[in-house]
Amino acid sequence: MLFVRASMPSTKAEIYNTSRCDSPILKTVACKRNLKGYPRMASNADGITPTTYRYQNAELNESHGYLLPKVMAVLDRITREKPDARRIFELGCGNGSVANALTGSGFAVVGIDASSQGIAQANQRFPALRLAQGSAYDDLAKQFGTFPVVLSLEVVEHLYYPRKYAANLFALTEPGGRAIVSTPYHGYWKNLAMAIAGKMDAHFTALWDDGHIKFWSQKTLRALLMEAGFGEVEFTSAGRIPVLAKSMIAIARK
Repeated sequence: MLFVRASMPSTKAEIYNTSRCDSPILKTVACKRNLKGYPRMASNADGITPTTYRYQNAELNESHGYLLPKVMAVLDRITREKPDARRIFELGCGNGSVANALTGSGFAVVGIDASSQGIAQANQRFPALRLAQGSAYDDLAKQFGTFPVVLSLEVVEHLYYPRKYAANLFALTEPGGRAIVSTPYHGYWKNLAMAIAGKMDAHFTALWDDGHIKFWSQKTLRALLMEAGFGEVEFTSAGRIPVLAKSMIAIARK
């Protein structure tokens, strides 16, 4: 992300059913609930929860329970089409937990994150991984080259300058390669359901330091990626049924 890599906080825990991790490539991923990597949250008298994001450790967090199986399914499809597409650049690698899971599944991962705390956790826990501090706005292709897959999970919603970020995604992706981008899903029925349930303040909270400042739909995220130069963008959902999905995942082909 731009200045800080952050994952969504949650006041509800969704346990991922490990019986669904039936793909051989998914069995190497910790498909289970893990809240240890979540931000500290302090409640107040009004019931609104101000938060600030800190990496407590280098573990996978709850959001990875629904994101990683979908990402691994996309990667499985990509590698079946192109067996040598096993090099990944992770733009916004956070504490290194996703890079470590991908490495355990046979991928070679390089990543950057703007959070010095996250990279410190990653380097301490996973010293063999090539993860470094950097910005989503740096000239990353010049520094690291291009990759058949560029992965960026729950990053774009934190950025002041998403076009610069998207340009970097495009530059990092080799011709014919894919950029995989996830972000919280927003659509008519989900927004309506949140409004009826009185969850709008919690979802769109202004009290989360380093939190979400952009709220994307499939239409706006597709427009961003195609404006950057990607020629084809498809979507899959993650968490809940599609119209109420927690996140959406864009797969953009260069």
